[in-house]
Amino acid sequence: MTAGDAGRGRTTPARRWRAPIAPLIIALVALIGLTILVYPTAAAWFAQREQSRLLGEAGEVTDAHAERNAASIAQAREYNDALRAGARIEANERLPLGGGEIADDALDYRAVLDDDATGVMTRVRIPRIDVDLPTFHGTSDETLLRGLGHLEGTSLPVGGAGTHAVITGHRGLADARMFTDLDRVRVDDTLTLTTFGEVLAYRVVSTTVVDPDQTESLQAQEGRDLVTLVTCTPLGINSQRILVTAERIFPTPKADREAGLADPNASDAPWWAAILGGGALIAGVYVWRSGIVSVR
Repeated sequence: MTAGDAGRGRTTPARRWRAPIAPLIIALVALIGLTILVYPTAAAWFAQREQSRLLGEAGEVTDAHAERNAASIAQAREYNDALRAGARIEANERLPLGGGEIADDALDYRAVLDDDATGVMTRVRIPRIDVDLPTFHGTSDETLLRGLGHLEGTSLPVGGAGTHAVITGHRGLADARMFTDLDRVRVDDTLTLTTFGEVLAYRVVSTTVVDPDQTESLQAQEGRDLVTLVTCTPLGINSQRILVTAERIFPTPKADREAGLADPNASDAPWWAAILGGGALIAGVYVWRSGIVSVR
């Protein structure tokens, strides 16, 4: 028999795929770990996307109802004139609480500055920390998971001498940034409130950390137009409060007005999805190659 005949007589072992138990477990554990790693970023991305959607819808409604906007702001100013309020922040509680008395029973807090389509009262922009968030009535936990909350019992965010609006937000949530970076805001930074088509610009005049029962600085001050942003600190303990107080800039700078009326920024590219997809692809290839066996 020639060498060629011998070569033709040999057969190449057949290959087939069998589910490899150990590699499957390794790949599954790796994917679970990768999912846990990217979850906070992914959740924050979806939260920002939803908040931008709400702001966009609120902006569209505002653009289409100029007369309603003027009437809503006028009613909010009546509310502020009638407000006799006090604010309180309970010790060791995550949620600030407010209470106030209104001289005019016809002015219902929940009905003033109420956008039926979205519920957005005002839009808060803080360029220093890249915050662009909707603000809703009240400070319930449900509200503060959607965005920021206006502290009932303080002035509504329409400006005016002798007003002091207080806006609160969570810090350190796993699935949303909210006011996590509020401690990075500095004196002389600016922020804007966009309320029913009207843009109000403010310059930060103080940043302080106070105990929960120190609420004197949240009261309105004669002749001043103020807004204070409130969140908890230290992270995870929440025993104190960060107060960032800003005073109105007159007139509203053109750049701030344009930014306050512009469409909200789109969410960043979901790079976390590429990482998760790449990890799944690598895990799949690993399992597939591990399952190839030769059969004679």
